[in-house]
Amino acid sequence: MKLQEAQELVEREELDAFLFSSQPSVFYLSGFRSTHAYVVLGKDFKALLTDGRYFEKAKAQLPDWEVVLIKGQPSRFLKRFLREKGFKKVGFESDRVSCEMRKSLRSTAIKWVPKAGFLNELRAVKTREELGILKEAVKKTDAIYRDLLKKIKTGMREFEVRRLIVNGIFEQGASGESFPAIVASGDGSAIPHWETSDREIRGNEPLLIDMGLVWRGYCSDFTRTLFLGKADEEFKKVYTVVRDAHLFALEEVKVGNEIGNVDRRAREHIKKKGFGKFFTHSTGHGVGVEIHEFPRVYYKGKDAKRVIEEGMVFTIEPGIYLPGKFGVRLENIVAVVDGRGEPLSEVSLDLVEL
Repeated sequence: MKLQEAQELVEREELDAFLFSSQPSVFYLSGFRSTHAYVVLGKDFKALLTDGRYFEKAKAQLPDWEVVLIKGQPSRFLKRFLREKGFKKVGFESDRVSCEMRKSLRSTAIKWVPKAGFLNELRAVKTREELGILKEAVKKTDAIYRDLLKKIKTGMREFEVRRLIVNGIFEQGASGESFPAIVASGDGSAIPHWETSDREIRGNEPLLIDMGLVWRGYCSDFTRTLFLGKADEEFKKVYTVVRDAHLFALEEVKVGNEIGNVDRRAREHIKKKGFGKFFTHSTGHGVGVEIHEFPRVYYKGKDAKRVIEEGMVFTIEPGIYLPGKFGVRLENIVAVVDGRGEPLSEVSLDLVEL
């Protein structure tokens, strides 16, 4: 159980308690979602503190927690609450709090211990229940995409396609987008994080669709690049390179391998084919209660040496972006199951020409 593991982590770090203030951490530990709540965990202690807007709901939803109504100025109330509980050495999410909050938490009675990424390792390895939720999220995303293929037509605007995506998300019973969907037509697809616009979608050009939804608090992330009309040879060549790079990266997803090798394999293939300078981002990222989580799937940086474990979940999304022409990105969420990478999406990586 992740909550128990988090409590054990607090004890191993020799802390009396830990104050979680970020929405993702509060939801991950308690299952309760709000815009203003805190979780305090100790070895044998768990409390959720929130204001009057959420208090009754929290009490009903968390019968085995100590649910506390915040009265007055939040930081003063938190400090008083911790002192009354006898907690003297308290950790906090130093990468998730503002300078103002850090300043307001200062106290002579409490020793604050900053901890960045405190839950990263716990969140990187999913439970069976979490994997089940993510599979459901991806299945719903697949259904939305398949329906899109029946509705996309030349002359539509990018925003119209995004509207179809958002409608599909709610029709699937999900709670919303996991990020603003990217619908990039023509040379807009050459900009990795293009902002969906009112641009008209024309024939004989590519269309990149990057979308995701939130299902039971967990995010999906999915990208396909299709072609409206008959794809030319240049586009087919680039598409094939990206698809093969994706598959080569997938081969590296196995227990015991380093996460950086997943990125390296995709990058080396793209470079070998002469497009190295046009792959401008990492091969992927962890995904769960947030759309971007630890670890980053990249051959450089502190995460590169992280060894892949059973139950880890991250994206594989290599891309090639030719400025002024077009871009191609193909993305799946991959879970480590029975020692190897398992794509959760059932949508083919083969080129679609509409």
